[in-house]
Amino acid sequence: MRKTTWKRAGVALVAAGLVTGLAGCNDGAKTGAKAGDPTDAAQYIKAAYEKTSAAKAAKVKMTMKMEGVGPESGTMEMTGTTGWDPAVADFTVKGSMLGAGDPDAPEQMRMLMLDGVMYMDMGEKQAAQMEGKRWMKLDLSAAAEASGDKALQKAMTGNLDQMNQDPAQQLAFLLDSPDLKHVGAEKIDGVETQHYKGTLTVEQMLKANKSTELLPKEDRDKFVDTVKKMGMTGYDTEVWVNKDGYPVRMDVGMKMAEGSMQIRADYSDYGTKAAVQAPPADQTVDLFKMLQDASKALDEGKGSEALQD
Repeated sequence: MRKTTWKRAGVALVAAGLVTGLAGCNDGAKTGAKAGDPTDAAQYIKAAYEKTSAAKAAKVKMTMKMEGVGPESGTMEMTGTTGWDPAVADFTVKGSMLGAGDPDAPEQMRMLMLDGVMYMDMGEKQAAQMEGKRWMKLDLSAAAEASGDKALQKAMTGNLDQMNQDPAQQLAFLLDSPDLKHVGAEKIDGVETQHYKGTLTVEQMLKANKSTELLPKEDRDKFVDTVKKMGMTGYDTEVWVNKDGYPVRMDVGMKMAEGSMQIRADYSDYGTKAAVQAPPADQTVDLFKMLQDASKALDEGKGSEALQD
C-alpha cells in the first residue's frame, strides 16, 4: 500500500476524533438544570447539555483549518450524521488535508463509525492497492486487546465509550472554564441564539478530560510533557444555543508553538435517526491486520516493501 494511503487514513481518523470526541470525558455537568435567564451562563449551558444529551444524534457540518504547520497545513470539511447514544457516525470528508499530496487521492472520502470500529472508503484507485477492496477498517478495541497492555486497553476502550458525548460533551467541557461568560444574543444563519465562550489552560484541560486518568502516571506525565512541548497554551471554545436549548454552532481554537487549529461545527436536526451499517465484509480490508503484517515483514527485513505498492 502507498504511504500516502496510510497518511490519508490517519488524517481521516484524526478528523473523526475531532467530531466525535472533541472534549473527551467529563462528568461535571449536573442534571436537573433549567435554562432560565440566558445571562446565567453556567445554568443555561447545563440545561443545554441535558437537552442535547437526550437528543442522541444530529446532523453536522464541521470545518477544520490548520495553519503554520508546514505541509500539514490545510483544510478539511466533514458533513453527515453523528450519534452519541450509541456512538455512530456517517461522514463525507473532503479538503486539501485529505489528499496528502497524492494525485491519485479521491476528491472526497466517506467514513463510518459503528460499534467502536471505523470504516473508510479509500476510493477506486486505492482499492487496486487493496485487492480490489475499497473499505479500510480499524477496530481500536481489537488493537488494544492484541497489544496485551492492560492500561492501553482501558484508555482506548474508555475513549470509545466516551465518544457518545458529542456535542453534549463539548457543553460539559465548556462548563469547566473558569471564565465562562454570556456574550449576548446573536443570529446564526437567521436563527436567534445565545452566544457563550470560555477558555481552559492546558492544566484545566487535563483535569476536565477524565480519560487521561485511565493512563498510568508515567504515561500521563509523558502525555502532559508532549502537550506542553507543542506549546499549546489553551483551548478556546464558543457555542451558540438556539431558543430550543440546542447548540447550533461550536467553535474551537487551539494555539501551539508552531501554528494553530480552528474547528467550526454547525449542528441541526437534533434527534434525527443515525442509522449506520457496516460495509460488506468482502469489500473491507482490516488496517490493524495490515499493520501486524507490516510489522512482521519489518522483522523479516521486508518492512519497506510492506508499505509500498
